Amino acid sequence: MEIIRLNPGDPPYPNALDKYLGDAAPSSLSTLGNLELLKQHKLALFCSATCPAPVTVQTHDLAYQLTHDRVVVISGFHSPVERECLAILLRGSQPIIVCPARSLKKMRIRREWKKPLDDGRLLFLSPFADHRHRGDTAMALYRNRCVAALANKIFVAYAAPSSKTEQFCREIRAWETPLYTLESQCNVNIIQMKAKALKPNQTIELTG
Repeated sequence: MEIIRLNPGDPPYPNALDKYLGDAAPSSLSTLGNLELLKQHKLALFCSATCPAPVTVQTHDLAYQLTHDRVVVISGFHSPVERECLAILLRGSQPIIVCPARSLKKMRIRREWKKPLDDGRLLFLSPFADHRHRGDTAMALYRNRCVAALANKIFVAYAAPSSKTEQFCREIRAWETPLYTLESQCNVNIIQMKAKALKPNQTIELTG
């Protein structure tokens, strides 16, 4: 399987990037995996690097629920909770888009990724040039903007007060993409942004 580069105007290149990012939209995308996943309904997943234990447990429960759905889950899968969710999702059957904060060139394909790639339910996507092998804070933020722009709905498990994740939530809230979080005193800051708070075991309305 080889890396395919998409340019604006190519049929698979997502128009949502231009819609939400404007002049900051990627000049090209590197992809590895099933490009058909870009056409499907997508749920973005975000979580701060630190996360309270009760919220972590609820987020794991939601990830287990998502393993039975056909919606595409898209994320950088970088923070600890995001990585734990990826491990859960890989054991399911739903499609996944992984957006690392680096180029795809020379990226090691882990053993647990190979079967989902072969089965067509995994896509790697990067907005970065081939020489950007090492991510930094600015690249992670740009990657997150791209993930949010591609999503039909956004779930933020936790955004620590005054964190970059909270600031990011305020930015993307202006896009009016449906925003979800978990009902918890820990998430008051996100709920005040008019995010829909999910009760324990409540699922996200993934379509429509």
